[in-house]
Amino acid sequence: VQLQAFGGGLVQSGGSLTLLCAASGSISSIDGMMWYRQAPGSQRESVASISRGGRIRYADSVKGQFIISGDSPKNTVSLQMNSLKPEDTGVYYCNAAGHTGSLVPFDSWGQGTQVTVSS
Repeated sequence: VQLQAFGGGLVQSGGSLTLLCAASGSISSIDGMMWYRQAPGSQRESVASISRGGRIRYADSVKGQFIISGDSPKNTVSLQMNSLKPEDTGVYYCNAAGHTGSLVPFDSWGQGTQVTVSS
């Protein structure tokens, strides 16, 4: 299963960006999709997640600022990022876990997309 992330870029502080991640391949089910980010010199951290049942979780640092949504039939997840701040700068990665068409568990990562917020 492959994941591809889109939508990163350069934005001014206070602006918005929407990231999209699409999963492709032989997929039987996706149990959850998540967004992580890694700022320069920092560890990768979880930003938001959505489960197959629609349960959503956010890191405290982005609550009220980011919105995650999923489209199950299309195997996609998006992350709407509002009121962006320079500290939101980093590489954003999507992750998905589930089962392939052969019912083999998978846990896949996208290639990452750079988000840069200028002050």
